[in-house]
Amino acid sequence: MKLGGIDEAGRGPVIGPLVIAAVVVDESRMQELEALGVKDSKKLTPKRREELFEEIVQIVDDHVIIQLSPEEIDGRDGTMNELEIENFAKALNSLKVKPDVLYIDAADVKEKRFGDIIGERLSFSPKIIAEHKADSKYIPVAAASILAKVTRDRAIEKLKELYGEIGSGYPSDPITRRFLEEYYKAHGEFPPIVRKSWKTLRKIEEKLKAKKTQPTILDFLKKP
Repeated sequence: MKLGGIDEAGRGPVIGPLVIAAVVVDESRMQELEALGVKDSKKLTPKRREELFEEIVQIVDDHVIIQLSPEEIDGRDGTMNELEIENFAKALNSLKVKPDVLYIDAADVKEKRFGDIIGERLSFSPKIIAEHKADSKYIPVAAASILAKVTRDRAIEKLKELYGEIGSGYPSDPITRRFLEEYYKAHGEFPPIVRKSWKTLRKIEEKLKAKKTQPTILDFLKKP
């Protein structure tokens, strides 16, 4: 029996791509993945994820990785959930080896609905199990989460080579926020590596524009 897993990395960040990864592994090789320590990518160090990436692609029957650029994310027609559903289906339909059972890390509050909508878009008919935190419950999803996370981390490292220290790319990261503020101050706009539809950017822009219009001590000294 072939088991499939699909997950994403980078849904929330303001910088860099959203990465979706799907894997298919034969049931007979599940113990190999388990023995390697394959688990939710968030519970592994970057170094260990990198090591596991190479080992996973050697063990699985097939895998597909899709990267969605900030431009593609900003240009979406619907919600992030709809974008994710569309590209989960695209990744799964691209697999040469189709799974008999498919485990999905559900983004929707209604897990079954998320799985059902994806199932309707597939060119094959697996048994679908869609759950929240599936990456910490099912090894095929954990394997997919590692491929997605490593691919995104590599993309961020390439961006750092071009732009300097940009942090993790998450809005909550003070290094990322500082980079965005400094870039905007220097260029009057944000770099092409950001998701312009994110509220984070509007807040930074409003903050910096408000600072510009606030009177300084020099303005008061200039008055007669």
